[in-house]
Amino acid sequence: MIFVPLPFVVALLLAILLVRMLRQNDWAEQEKRPFLLVIAAYTLQSILIGIRWGYDVIEILPAQSVVASLIAALAWISFRNLATDGPASLLRFWPHILPSVSIVALLVFWRDPIGPILTVIFLAYGAALLWLGRQGPDALVSSRLDGALLSYRSLLITGVALIASAAADIAISLDLEQSGGLHAGAIVALGNVITLLILGTAASIASGSQSIVTTASEPPAPPVPNQEDDAIAGALENLMQSRQIYRDPDLNLGRIARKMNLPARRVSIAVNRVHGVSVSQYVNDYRIRAACETLVNTDDPVTRLMFDCGFISKSNFNREFLRVAGTNPSEFRRRSRHKPEAAGTRPTLFVSR
Repeated sequence: MIFVPLPFVVALLLAILLVRMLRQNDWAEQEKRPFLLVIAAYTLQSILIGIRWGYDVIEILPAQSVVASLIAALAWISFRNLATDGPASLLRFWPHILPSVSIVALLVFWRDPIGPILTVIFLAYGAALLWLGRQGPDALVSSRLDGALLSYRSLLITGVALIASAAADIAISLDLEQSGGLHAGAIVALGNVITLLILGTAASIASGSQSIVTTASEPPAPPVPNQEDDAIAGALENLMQSRQIYRDPDLNLGRIARKMNLPARRVSIAVNRVHGVSVSQYVNDYRIRAACETLVNTDDPVTRLMFDCGFISKSNFNREFLRVAGTNPSEFRRRSRHKPEAAGTRPTLFVSR
């Protein structure tokens, strides 16, 4: 029987995910390109792990080290790019190629410190991702608002995974010193496979190629709004009602801020203080309100009204609908049609915060 290492199976799954994203023409969108590159790096690393631990080819170790350093940098670049407002060349991230260059140099001149340096690289980029996420979903100003929460959670998952990988390397090093690391190889292979699969899934979610069903946690009580916050929130409310910008499927915090001639962070703070939610939740509330009105007053298919209201992902639409309305669109329509007062009325699910 032909032996196929588990990392090869993971590499195949990641490759299928990559092909799917390419077929969706994700490369044409600036903010998705880094995620395509990082998933390609995950795929390559999984293949290298399979060769190393499946067939005991130790000559592959130098390539593993270089790709590992590249993975950490690409993961950071991918999410940092989502936190940058407006189109920009990926060349601005060129300094983040230096960790990989340093690993290549060490492979040539001095290999002893490569392990500790890789650990430091993973710790640094993991901590940087968690620091980036301290502002919440609104930190990702270029992420489409229907999936901003998922992108944010993917950021946190990636940051934690990088730090956990570094911690595992430290633990394995200690095990090697104390017991000779009898099972270190299997631990490294299995741990890397699981990490790569998690990171690949997180990257695809953050890029907007797919989604998962989840519920939003209750946010902490925001600070008391001031007059400036009220003015910004009022201007945004007027923009949403008069121009219905929430129907734009590519809407993100950066676009909203440019329409208001304000910094994205200032808009985010005002919405959070006045309404107690993130900008993505605020906009998606409008979208679900419009969807409910259409469900009650028309016979339009759910898929059509989903697009009309600004969603492009059915899973994101269903998730947000469940969060706001407490049920799915079909059940909401059925219940509303059985109420005598439903026709021609505005849904009462939504109240001002």
